[in-house]
Amino acid sequence: MIDRRSFVHFDWVTFFVTIALTLIGLASVYSAIHARSPSISYKEIYWIVIGLALLMAAVIMNYTLLERFAYFIYGASLLLLVMVFAVGHSAAGAKRWLHLGFFTVQPSEMAKLALVVTLAKYFSSKATPHGGLSLKDLIVPGLIMLAPFALVAKQPDLGTAIILWMIFWSMALVVKIRVKVLAGLFIAGAAMTPFMWKALKGYQKARLTSFLDPRLDPKGTGYHIMQSKIAIGSGGFTGKGYLHGTQGKLMFLPEHHTDFIFAALAEEWGAIGSLAVILLFAVLILSGLNTAGTSKDRFGFLLAFGLTAMLFWHAAINLGMVSGLLPVVGVPLPFISYGGSFLITSLTAVGILISIRMRRFMF
Repeated sequence: MIDRRSFVHFDWVTFFVTIALTLIGLASVYSAIHARSPSISYKEIYWIVIGLALLMAAVIMNYTLLERFAYFIYGASLLLLVMVFAVGHSAAGAKRWLHLGFFTVQPSEMAKLALVVTLAKYFSSKATPHGGLSLKDLIVPGLIMLAPFALVAKQPDLGTAIILWMIFWSMALVVKIRVKVLAGLFIAGAAMTPFMWKALKGYQKARLTSFLDPRLDPKGTGYHIMQSKIAIGSGGFTGKGYLHGTQGKLMFLPEHHTDFIFAALAEEWGAIGSLAVILLFAVLILSGLNTAGTSKDRFGFLLAFGLTAMLFWHAAINLGMVSGLLPVVGVPLPFISYGGSFLITSLTAVGILISIRMRRFMF
């Protein structure tokens, strides 16, 4: 728990940037679907309220409790992922959701937080060998990552699996890996690429290749990227104005309230609005890194860095995806894209970051 004096050190920058991004997301979701499915906007408000409540709960909670219960959190996360295959809900060819009474959750989103907490616990409990981690040192944390990675990839959810993969390597690299080990892993990864390619489903292969030249299949795999570029480009410098976008409303742009919401936002608010959103994300990421660098203990450092890496990779991959710089892999934009489980996960992550920053002054 915290007392009133602790709020003197409350991270208002991170908090207000998060609130700004969340409100932008709510406005963007409303603009994208109010004409066809206005009820989605009300659901978004519902998720925002729950997410903000969990954010404040994470602020009040001492983050060191996460270290104590890290492996329990990890085990519970794996159990939920396994339950998806037994009693989960299927949609669009994927089995990713669990019905819990009046609402539905996506356990793969919670797996991201569980992975960050567990890796932070594991790495903080082990002294880093001189020169960095060896291949042997990476076996246990690698297995910690591979369990949820395999379960999420099986759903299938390539986007979330990639995020889990990037979280692991980001945290392992900040702990430090020996140069020879990195070189060996790179060579082994390159050699395994053909086998990993064969393991992908047909539509996943198409998504990964269509970004090279979407015009080869403009009505199929390249359609998302081409329509996204049209939406972004048509916004120009100042945009068409709020509620006046056409690509999404006329249903040319698929997933315009989820994965491709930034393209819809760019069409309405133009380059000015787009750069403002990117700047807010940059401030959030830099603030997260600063929190990690100034944390009072190793677990807090790794936890803050892992959560910041999670938010960074989501934003970087999504922005690259909608602009055609990266393949379409189904990664949403934090706080902006519609999605209850993802929004709650992102807001909870911010709450933990604020908790870590506040408690660097408490002894």
